[in-house]
Amino acid sequence: MTALDLSSPVAVVGTGTMGQGIAQVALVAGHPVRLYDAAAGRARDAAAAIGARLDRLVEKGKLPGTDRDAARARLQPVESLIELADCGLVVEAVLERLDVKQELFGALEDIVADDCLLATNTSSLSVTAIGGPLRHPGRLVGLHFFNPAPLMPLVEVVSGFATDVTSATRAYETARSWGKTPVACADTPGFIVNRIARPFYAEAFAVHEAQAADPATIDAILRESGGFRMGAFELTDLIGQDVNESVTHSVWQSFFQDVRFTPSLAQRRLVESGRLGRKTGHGWYDHAEGAERPEPHTADKEQPPAYVVAEGGLGPAAELLTLIREAGIQVREEDEDNGTRLVLPSGGQLVLADGQTGVEFRDVVYFDLALDYRTATRVALSASPDTSPRTLAEATGLFQALGKDVSVIGDVPGMIVARTVARIIDLAHDAVAKGVATEEDIDTAMRLGVNYPVGPFEWDRRLGREFAFDVLDEMHERDPSGRYAPSLALYRHAYAVEDRREGTS
Repeated sequence: MTALDLSSPVAVVGTGTMGQGIAQVALVAGHPVRLYDAAAGRARDAAAAIGARLDRLVEKGKLPGTDRDAARARLQPVESLIELADCGLVVEAVLERLDVKQELFGALEDIVADDCLLATNTSSLSVTAIGGPLRHPGRLVGLHFFNPAPLMPLVEVVSGFATDVTSATRAYETARSWGKTPVACADTPGFIVNRIARPFYAEAFAVHEAQAADPATIDAILRESGGFRMGAFELTDLIGQDVNESVTHSVWQSFFQDVRFTPSLAQRRLVESGRLGRKTGHGWYDHAEGAERPEPHTADKEQPPAYVVAEGGLGPAAELLTLIREAGIQVREEDEDNGTRLVLPSGGQLVLADGQTGVEFRDVVYFDLALDYRTATRVALSASPDTSPRTLAEATGLFQALGKDVSVIGDVPGMIVARTVARIIDLAHDAVAKGVATEEDIDTAMRLGVNYPVGPFEWDRRLGREFAFDVLDEMHERDPSGRYAPSLALYRHAYAVEDRREGTS
């Protein structure tokens, strides 16, 4: 099955921001495009707005003027659905209400040809449910574009329970012919991106609710240590707190209130107060003109230790040993199976976040996971009230000697980056095990859809197959609500290691 022929008209129903973006993508790809909106005059206004954006592309040298003129000639706003009768593809981008979408596709089914492909751009509703009332639900597929559609490369191609393979394939190939990067996924709540991305927000909010760190500090750690382009608080302010919370609530409800997807009470209060982010001038941050952006907590300068004793290879943090030596600090190594700790001159230990808490041990400082310890510009430390000030000072001075800013947060299990990444990896394995998508498509979706520095499976390979399971298993022991219980898929993945399979029982 090949992509839709360029001579075949594409219709977009719903001319809001997303509808206009999808129409522009199809138009620039070379299709005739019809625009329809139930509100009188909106289709004409949308056509004018698209034309203005094409003009700006010409001004920036990104589109030849002749191509702009040809595209304008192919763009047609229409006043009734009947004018979409000869279209080969109709993409719906209307209100996120199941009844509205079902009614629309029911009307379209009586108008378009039997071989016309029907697509919904829903981000939160079930494709299966949308197509349920249709006489021929096999031709309905999800085409989930990301905003802004002309710029974002990812398109999730969602197969409902009744979607024909030929329909899904045609939609996939059409998206690819439009210059997009499509990924195939089953009809599951949140699809790929909105399902697997939930912990990125949820764990940041949970750390804040535990009063372990403020939003600016959490955001800085996610960016400067985790390698994420934006932190959870600044990103949800950009998206809109109401929009982000709505998606979270939809996924939670669709999974029968699964505790792994529980919404944040702190975010709920933010929405109730009308602080929705940039669009209202205030969210987690104050976005009023001239407002000062809060700075992340950064520790005062401390003296580095003269030496450290490395017990084991530090696992995912092994590169730190090289960095410490390069900083002129002596490293004394002691063999220790699966060791992930440094012993400081104080006698205290510096341990990679493992899902446990400092209060459980005599004198421990935890340090958070980093995407790349060499390039990270900030590292988070956590200590309990019982940790000696000298141990914390030595740990702080050590990372400062490596050129890192240091943020000291409260004694929360898994810290910030480690718990977030572990949960993302877990949901990714769970999705593959349940047939939602392939590992490759999940990695692609998370990199292109939400700009993650690496996909969850690539991160899993970097960390070692046991890391995410071990962190979550320890966190589950400390919070037995089920929120951090590793999935069966992650359990199987972690234990599929040769040295753990010496026999059976």
